[in-house]
Amino acid sequence: MPRPPQNPTPGRAAARPQAKRPLIGTRIRERRLSLGCRQTEVARRAEISAAYLNLIEHNRRPVGEALLARLAEALEIDATELASDREEALISGLREAAALAQDHSLIIELDQIAEFAARFPGWATALSASVRRADALERRLIALSDRMTRDPYLLATLHEVQSAVTAVRSTASILSETPDIETEWRERFHANLDSDSQRLARTAQSLVAYLDTFEDDAVPMSPQEEVEAWIAAGQPQPDGLASDAARALAQDLLTAQARDRAMLPDAELASAAGSFDGFDPAALAVRIGRPLDLVLRRLGVLRPGPWANAGLIICDGSGATLFRHAPGGFELPRPGEGCALWPLFEALAQPQLPVVRLIETPGGGRFLAWAVAERLLPMGFDGPPLSRAQMLLLPAGGGHDRTPLAVGPACRICPRPACPARHEPSILGPA
Repeated sequence: MPRPPQNPTPGRAAARPQAKRPLIGTRIRERRLSLGCRQTEVARRAEISAAYLNLIEHNRRPVGEALLARLAEALEIDATELASDREEALISGLREAAALAQDHSLIIELDQIAEFAARFPGWATALSASVRRADALERRLIALSDRMTRDPYLLATLHEVQSAVTAVRSTASILSETPDIETEWRERFHANLDSDSQRLARTAQSLVAYLDTFEDDAVPMSPQEEVEAWIAAGQPQPDGLASDAARALAQDLLTAQARDRAMLPDAELASAAGSFDGFDPAALAVRIGRPLDLVLRRLGVLRPGPWANAGLIICDGSGATLFRHAPGGFELPRPGEGCALWPLFEALAQPQLPVVRLIETPGGGRFLAWAVAERLLPMGFDGPPLSRAQMLLLPAGGGHDRTPLAVGPACRICPRPACPARHEPSILGPA
């Protein structure tokens, strides 16, 4: 007999609500159709009614752990595959694509983004990548145009080329139009022509070399974006970075990480994390006798053993990010943007006091977040204190008693309609 949906029994504690799993119904439907099964057949195997399965497949009913296991068995698939949050990053990319499209007065079916990503992941990925590519090219064109009109080196070099060309042309005209010129003056003009032509050649070579840096498609639009791509690539030698600013930022990061590594070596952290039972960075810091901020940074950079899927975000007192590495399924906004509800910024408001939150993204992905801010005195007691905060992120499984904190990407593409931290309207509809 089909099992009815389980409700809390009166007089007993209500069961902890399940984590929101967006698209799980769509995944179930797609899997069933790929197997050629009828709803009645799958419902019978999962011991529920066909009507209830229909509601699940249209994402109108939640799916508990026990029911998820039965449905997975009926569909001959692993339950973790059905419950995966793999579309989170893709949906975020589609939201950005929708935001850019609405800037051009196009009408987008915002309520169908999740459905589109689940049913047509290939097309959704291609669309998201194409729109991001077009946006990047547009921003590059604007930046290059601005650089062409304001770059002092470029302006000076172009002026030098124009000056040398004018001098060569003037000298050549005199020699061409004055056939009976005296030998002494002819030699002077020849010397001037040689000198100006060499100056023109040198300046032109310098200009071409400088303009070649404009055409490097591998160079992101800002040093921060370039450094983030370098971090995502595993932090190879910074010499390969294109811009001087990016190389300086990368070298500063390497220097800071080397200081942290000297205070907490890789081998010691890996051994302690591997033998530590649980995921409490504060308890781990107490066990190894190291400051919590140091442990958070080292776990986020080294990512030993059980912390292999961890992410790390570091910012200064102004909120500007110094380091960003996202865990899987946690989509980072563009550099310079972020959600004011991130525990990272909560920690900045209360230095030295640790913050732990279970956060939930608009797509339903859940992450444990530990954050702490510290006061630094780089100029001594006579100088102003500077702040630095770090937030360690780890994908959260089930079994957490904490109430999730709803966070989002940048306000402009965040679908949460009633966020108290919103500083500009969202162009997207509700999630």
